[in-house]
Amino acid sequence: MKKKILIVDDEPQINRMLNIRMKANGYDTLSAFDGEQALEQAKLHHPDLIILDVMMPKMDGFEVCRRLKLDTSLKDIPVIMLSVKVEEGARDWAAVSGADDYLSKPFEAEELLEKIKKLLK
Repeated sequence: MKKKILIVDDEPQINRMLNIRMKANGYDTLSAFDGEQALEQAKLHHPDLIILDVMMPKMDGFEVCRRLKLDTSLKDIPVIMLSVKVEEGARDWAAVSGADDYLSKPFEAEELLEKIKKLLK
């Protein structure tokens, strides 16, 4: 059975590129384009993993991750946060929010795929 990944990024090109890359590597995908959609999709579909952008409309990724990890039915879903936020502390905020891993944009697709494989074992 294919693992399901929820891709959350408000930039359509990045969302589309991640969907294509994940499907090419054997994963099923879902998409969300803001924080509220991310929470709705997670509750509705219970994905196996979430790729979550930090800077989004309606609710940032840190808050989405925090809410996911507080929800007993969603807290065990691994979350990889992606962000152009390179300032000091962004990685720490991701960890405090409950993220399982963090990648800065731009990132290498192979590095993301390795992190996904590790978290889905």
